[in-house]
Amino acid sequence: MNRRHFLSLAVVSLVAARGAAAQVPKPAAMRAIDEIRRDWKSFVPAGAMLPPAAPPLSLTRDEWKARLSKEQFHILREEGTEAAGTSTLNDEKRRGIYACAGCNLPLFTSEMKFDSGTGWPSFFTTIPGAFKTKTDYKILYPRTEYHCARCGGHHGHVFDDGPPPTRERWCNNGVALTFLPA
Repeated sequence: MNRRHFLSLAVVSLVAARGAAAQVPKPAAMRAIDEIRRDWKSFVPAGAMLPPAAPPLSLTRDEWKARLSKEQFHILREEGTEAAGTSTLNDEKRRGIYACAGCNLPLFTSEMKFDSGTGWPSFFTTIPGAFKTKTDYKILYPRTEYHCARCGGHHGHVFDDGPPPTRERWCNNGVALTFLPA
């Protein structure tokens, strides 16, 4: 098989797989996602004091440096990325809430988490209002980057290769999260 034929087969296979992945979820599945998003508070630990998304938290660079570890500062404030497979949260299986390490805003529940095999904690949806997004061109290819809605901390990127029904993969730096078991 010549290289041109091989490449054309690879492109056709990729387009076919992408089309299958882009199927619209059934209404019942959408209701389930709506329920998951709506019922996130049932995962909050008893007695936990969690901040509201507003008002925004605004600190100086020095205040952030005093509040965060060096690695957290690099990820959350300088839009860095931790090495794949280094977060203990990859293997976290308990029921609970994943919150922003910068400000404790609830971002995800354990029900939203899945094993993506990427080496970073991954989620198929978020708690409503937890993030703001922007387009990132750092690797020349446009990606959707997301930041905490309260403190603006960088968490990761969202991709369209997640599981049904959302097909989203919110790929999060583990160091940018804290886990609060229910």
